[in-house]
Amino acid sequence: MASTSGTKRPPPPPPQPPFARLQRGKNPKNEDYNILPFDESPIMKLPEIKVAVEAVCKMENLPRIEGVVEKDIFIWLSSVFGFQKGNAENQREHLILLLANIYTRKKDLGQYEQAEATTETIKQLKEDFFNNYELWCKYMHLSPHIWNHERYAEEKQPQPQLHLIYVALYLLIWGEASNIRFMPECICYIFHRMANDVHQVLSSTETTRKPAESFLSTVITPIYQILSKEAEKNKQGKVSHSLWSNYDDLNECFWSEKCSSELRKQKEGMPLPPADKILNQLIVGKLWRKPKINFVEVRTFWQLYRSFNRLWIFFIMALQAMIIVAWTNSGSSVGNNEDVLRRVLSIFITYAILSFWQAILEIILSIHAWRSSELTQLLRYLLKLVVATIWVVVLLVGYSTSVKIPTGLMKFLNHWAGDSHNQSLYNYLVVLYLIPDVLAVILFFLPLLREKMELSDWSIINIVMWWAQPKVYVGRGMHVGTFSLLKYTILWILVLSLKLAFSYYVEILPLVRPTKAIMKIKVEDYLLHKFVPNVKHNMGVIIAIWAPIVLVYFVDVQIWYTIFSTLLGGALGAFRHLGEIRTIRMLQSRFESMPSAFDRCFLSPSGSDAKKKDWRTSKEPKNMAKFSRMWNEFILSMRMEDLISNRDRDLLLLPFPSRDESMVQWPLFLLASKIPATLNMVKEFKGKDDAELKKIIGSDKYTRSAILDCYFTLRHLIYCLLEDEDDRKFVEEIYDAVAESLKNKTFLQNFNVSGIPLLAVKLEKLLKILMTDYRDDNVFKAQTTIALQDIMESIIFDVMIDDKSTPRGDQKRDQVLLKYNKKQRFKKIKTSDRESKIWSEKVNRLHLLLTVKESATDVPQNSEARRRITFFANSLFMNMRSAPKVSNMRSFSVLTPHYKEDVLYSDKELKKENVDGVSILFYLQTIYPDEWTNFQERMNCKPDEENIRKWVSYRGQTLSRSVRGMMYYKKALELQCSMEFADSNSIGDGIREQALPDLKFTYVISCQIYGTLKSSNDSRQKDILNLMLMYPSLRVAYIDEVDEPVKEKTKGKTQKVYYSVLLKGDTINYPEREIYRIKLPGPPTKIGEGKPENQNHAIVFTRGEALQTIDMNQDNYLEEAFKMRNVLEEFPHFHGTQNPTILGLREHVFTGSVSSLAWFMSNQETSFVTIGQRFLASPLRVRFHYGHPDIFDRIFHITRGGISKASKTINLSEDIFSGFNSTLRGGYVTHHDYIQVGKGRDVGMNQISLFEAKVANGNGEQTLSRDVYRLGCQFDFFRMLSFYCTTVGFYFNSMVTVLIVYVFLYGRLYMVMTGLEREILEDPSIKQNKTLEAALVTQSFIQMGMLLVLPMLMEIGLEKGFRTALGDFIIMQLQLASIFFTFQLGTKAHYFGRTILHGGSKYRATGRGFVVLHATFADNYRLYSRSHFVKALELGLLLVIYEVYGKSYRNSSLYLFITFSMWFLVGSWLFAPFIFNPSGFEWQKTVDDWTDWRRWMGIHGGVGIQPEKSWESWWDEEQEHLRYTSIRGRVFEILLALRFFIYQYGIVYHLDIAHHSRSLLVYGLSWFAVLVILMVPKMVSVRRLQMFHMDLQLPLRMLKGLLFLFFLAIIILLFKLCGLTVSDLFASILAFMPTGWAFILIGQACRPLLQKLIWEPVKELARAYDYITGLLLFTPIAILSWLPAVSEFQTRILFNQAFSSGLHISMILAGKKDKTSSN
Repeated sequence: MASTSGTKRPPPPPPQPPFARLQRGKNPKNEDYNILPFDESPIMKLPEIKVAVEAVCKMENLPRIEGVVEKDIFIWLSSVFGFQKGNAENQREHLILLLANIYTRKKDLGQYEQAEATTETIKQLKEDFFNNYELWCKYMHLSPHIWNHERYAEEKQPQPQLHLIYVALYLLIWGEASNIRFMPECICYIFHRMANDVHQVLSSTETTRKPAESFLSTVITPIYQILSKEAEKNKQGKVSHSLWSNYDDLNECFWSEKCSSELRKQKEGMPLPPADKILNQLIVGKLWRKPKINFVEVRTFWQLYRSFNRLWIFFIMALQAMIIVAWTNSGSSVGNNEDVLRRVLSIFITYAILSFWQAILEIILSIHAWRSSELTQLLRYLLKLVVATIWVVVLLVGYSTSVKIPTGLMKFLNHWAGDSHNQSLYNYLVVLYLIPDVLAVILFFLPLLREKMELSDWSIINIVMWWAQPKVYVGRGMHVGTFSLLKYTILWILVLSLKLAFSYYVEILPLVRPTKAIMKIKVEDYLLHKFVPNVKHNMGVIIAIWAPIVLVYFVDVQIWYTIFSTLLGGALGAFRHLGEIRTIRMLQSRFESMPSAFDRCFLSPSGSDAKKKDWRTSKEPKNMAKFSRMWNEFILSMRMEDLISNRDRDLLLLPFPSRDESMVQWPLFLLASKIPATLNMVKEFKGKDDAELKKIIGSDKYTRSAILDCYFTLRHLIYCLLEDEDDRKFVEEIYDAVAESLKNKTFLQNFNVSGIPLLAVKLEKLLKILMTDYRDDNVFKAQTTIALQDIMESIIFDVMIDDKSTPRGDQKRDQVLLKYNKKQRFKKIKTSDRESKIWSEKVNRLHLLLTVKESATDVPQNSEARRRITFFANSLFMNMRSAPKVSNMRSFSVLTPHYKEDVLYSDKELKKENVDGVSILFYLQTIYPDEWTNFQERMNCKPDEENIRKWVSYRGQTLSRSVRGMMYYKKALELQCSMEFADSNSIGDGIREQALPDLKFTYVISCQIYGTLKSSNDSRQKDILNLMLMYPSLRVAYIDEVDEPVKEKTKGKTQKVYYSVLLKGDTINYPEREIYRIKLPGPPTKIGEGKPENQNHAIVFTRGEALQTIDMNQDNYLEEAFKMRNVLEEFPHFHGTQNPTILGLREHVFTGSVSSLAWFMSNQETSFVTIGQRFLASPLRVRFHYGHPDIFDRIFHITRGGISKASKTINLSEDIFSGFNSTLRGGYVTHHDYIQVGKGRDVGMNQISLFEAKVANGNGEQTLSRDVYRLGCQFDFFRMLSFYCTTVGFYFNSMVTVLIVYVFLYGRLYMVMTGLEREILEDPSIKQNKTLEAALVTQSFIQMGMLLVLPMLMEIGLEKGFRTALGDFIIMQLQLASIFFTFQLGTKAHYFGRTILHGGSKYRATGRGFVVLHATFADNYRLYSRSHFVKALELGLLLVIYEVYGKSYRNSSLYLFITFSMWFLVGSWLFAPFIFNPSGFEWQKTVDDWTDWRRWMGIHGGVGIQPEKSWESWWDEEQEHLRYTSIRGRVFEILLALRFFIYQYGIVYHLDIAHHSRSLLVYGLSWFAVLVILMVPKMVSVRRLQMFHMDLQLPLRMLKGLLFLFFLAIIILLFKLCGLTVSDLFASILAFMPTGWAFILIGQACRPLLQKLIWEPVKELARAYDYITGLLLFTPIAILSWLPAVSEFQTRILFNQAFSSGLHISMILAGKKDKTSSN
């Protein structure tokens, strides 16, 4: 067989370096490289690189290609399939680095020989890369095309080379796939087809060469063009999702039966069609388009029910059961238990009805996907509906037979059953109905069996699973281990038990008795005209009372979840040792154990040391040299960041350990004040016993260390100073005398301790001399000699006791006294050591030891530095994986997307002053005064402009800050390599030490528009270039847009061609050097969401086994970078039954000190990224990816669609979808508290609101998505509850919280207007019932932001202490945090609801600058008018009407709390933007705002006029979501608008002029009045316009006057003849204003019909309403602005003390400047 497969290659030539064939040219030195130069560089001589290159260059058994010099398998594959050169070079390095890193780990840890290690490495790579491909083949019933080939039949180990070819082929496809990388199964299909081609090529002797870009043009570009056409149809995401195909739709074509049938044809010998043909067949079709595959994203709230139907069924059934029990047991006599049970069993009829509704929803909501659905899927939908219908009928009929005396519907159904009576029949039917649920419960407790069934190929099991869930490729086998399942099951059983008990005893049971009473009361005096007469049992009142209670019942699960997650999340953090070191004092008590903890965490211990359980308390100073080096680098990095001063640095540095291991020198902040305190102690000491003195001094370990440190450091310094050997011996004898006295315990007999303080003073003088920079050495020597002589005289005459009466003196001491008297000493002083750094450090340390008298608990003074030190120290004692050796660690990359954000602030930006005269530089100097002082100290008080720019930029949310932080990884790896190879002298280890950081770490910034910035000479391009030059390891990827001539016969025509390009800095030849250039099929960021597509184009340039996603507003710290090896070790370890695929890291929000709002957001965000995500990961197992800085298993994700999803609009929150995707594909997300990354947040009110709006939009789109639907359906019940409450459920519950206020107030409005409140609720049995108010307290709990505050308090308490947490909570309330959180609740509710109903989601750029700007009134009005102001005015109107017309509950404290919380909501929504607006109540600003707002209101709109310039343009933009909404959305909007007609209907019958009439005529006359009010101003305005052109101003004025007199006469007549009163006029305003607003809302919804009819009047009416709204808002602002104290109070609320002071100083200085200039 081998002979027919082609000839083998001739024997290879003599061996040469493996990289030699890969050199780009004859020049031995290659500069155009990324990491591996493929030349004679030392990095290429590393054994693992040699092995990897040899594997890639192995060409035996491969057919020849004519005209190609085959250097390696990448060139061979490129020639066979036509891959691009840049792609091949990029993926070659990619694969070699993967091979080298995995090989090293296999060889070192697996104890393999070289050949075996190579084989194992390739095997692992094959398994990692083809895991998804093999699963896809299994799902499609295929055999994978990665089998062995007959050409290799004679080889002993044939697999490695062939497997490597397949891996290389996959990488080449992926590397050139562009946007198709978001479609992993499409790539599987392409690979399957091309792997088959490889098999055919291997069966030939030679093959032809294809052009370099043929793969791009023939395979990728056609698919891209389909994507592009679909993207054009979505009109930037504004069109309904059902009308176009997104990435998921197109990808799911390759799971379809059509694709499967094409693949089966291949088995029969037919060729596979290209991937674009598959897409065209499925999407375009023969008769009609079929844009949706498997799922349709329909805008309706029913998607929530569809996705979480089990949750709603459970709550509805529980509610029904509780009402039945409460209703039955609340009567005068206790009900029969059997009767109660029979009624309770009726909940299963509800279950059947709800299942029936679910089946209908499945059909209706997926109808747009029916054309492309498989027949089996359609059959499943229809069978589900039929079965559900049958069960509804059967259970209803069965239940009717169990009723003794059936009535109504039961009687009718019982007649169907032959009027039989059989109580047990219904029970049997229920048991039969519940059999599938019982089986599901059994499988629930056997998760491994369920997983096997979902992934099984057995036909019978497939039929069962087909009925249980839709057949899709993803979402199978997501089950967790039994222990994990039990943890969150027990938790949810507790939560639901408490929730249901609370609902029963507080919400439902107390309402039943009043409900029964209300149903019996007959109301005679109905105050309105009855449109629906003879309503029985006062059902309107019952609905008004029960509706808010039922809504609260569905919402309060969020509260109970929050309470439990807070308590258990805090407990979980405590078990993880979080917060054990919270202060510097705590650090001082644990610092002695830190070297042992450091050794355990970072120095990869082995053997028995690694298994010690007492390492947390061990005080053995292990590896002090390495610990001190790491600690000092950490401290020095904070000094370079200006967080600490030089003095702080000196107090925190840890001296390098001496050779004498018995003495450990600790940092001075531990020893500070110990020496002065000891001197004071011995000064007063009168004892004579050495043991007593030792007991007093030795009680503190750090005091003893300080004394020893001082003692031995002084000896070392004196030895270094003395040149004369006799002088040295003399000093030695003094030390010997002290040692002998201590040994003989005669120290107090031979030495006078009261003389030591004087000695310390003289010693301090010596140190000052040593620290002084003397230019003349002779002066230095003379001063030093005098100081040393003074010290020696003090020792001899003041400290040493010369007492002849002592029976036995000390020999050494006597010798000292004799020697000193012989001659003058210390004349010869050595000066050579003065210049050394070690000398100056020792002198400085000794001086600080002697002079620092205050406690060092406030060192360092900077709060951020203290936080970092304590967190790092605490993390060493947490449950952290031990770090492997650097050579064995997993390699990783960091990827940061960048668009137009700031890179480095320019000098102009720093000094540019806003309208208040505040520049960014001044602002930061006042916010960070200590850091500015430290910066000046570091710059020797002479900072240049470039360093000032960096100082400011490193405190903003800039790219330069992110890059500096991420490059700490490289610095940390270099330090770790240095420590690892510190004891090695071999050349190989030296090369490895230098090369390993580059082999293990890559940082790529995806600067999407770098080329545009470069061509436009933008300063940001130069700043990015400077970053590349500053950090040689930094790489920048960008999209290059080039005009290239068209290849056809068209002269002069060009076309846009796009490339992905990778750059690096070049300090030698050119500023930048291009490494790789890969042509793209089209613009890569125009199809979906911009950010994920920006990441996607650059991901091909990343390297390694892990990938950390870092956003543009993030930072990193050197001490946290040390832990990267540890956290990467989480990947190979099982967490339960799974390896993690995403490692979640916590974040520290560094923008909390900017303003009070920033502090609120910082605390809120901190609680979410710590206690929230900790609890989501374990025990709930529903943590996803919420943004950066999570670490991805890179190979897992690049073979499954990437690190984010990018479909337009639906994937607006692109990050969380990568978590969804990872979970659906069998991944698992963890969370780790021991490592953190910095993150900036929005700091201004408008910024925060835009961010919250974007997140709410994203959650609205998530609600509609297939990912949420599949997770909601595939998770088990309790995991689904966790998923609901922590994702879209939180936003839905926030919206319902607001809805409860509306329902409550509209219910009260109904009862007040009809008079039913007075008639019914004055009944004594009802009047004292406070159930409704008690239930609504839970709504207020959510409204005031308590759901966010509880976790916040717990996490602050855990990490900073509960006293601090309580203090922070009080301060937050004083700074009006509740107003802020209540306002943001409105933001969430508005944008979430509007997104689901109408769409309109879009990325909202919030800006990441420093917000010290005043937002104008017009800005705030534009942003919040529809989301907050209008809604608040509506609620305020309801409250006013209720206060005016309502009569009951006025003495209830709960009522007062409820109405107060609602008034609080109204006030917060109306005035929060102005309260939190800088200078919002400054008089001049208010006057300017009024002028600006009036101008904005008056300017007409038109084409090209921005919303910021004209009210009309803004008004049109506000309705944009209605232009693209569906008919269903328009109808819903009209139905919602009808509520505003209720006011007029209710109030007109209460007018005095109505004289208590209930006639419909009263309501009709009110409509006549409305029409007159609306039409007369319009007629006048039209007439005025006509007369203005005819120059008839006088007649116009006369007409207006006559009309005024006419209306005045009518009003007077109404007052005199009809009984009109003044109160009627005010009541009419309350009645008619909402009616006009309803006309506007209905007009907007019907705009297509009214556009050419009465659109202008609608617009003018809307303008009038906005004028009135603005006036209502502006009046209180103007009044408060007139009071100077209000502005002062606001500044204190908004900003911290420093900035408030700084602002006032700035204004004073400005005033002085003005006076000076005027003089």
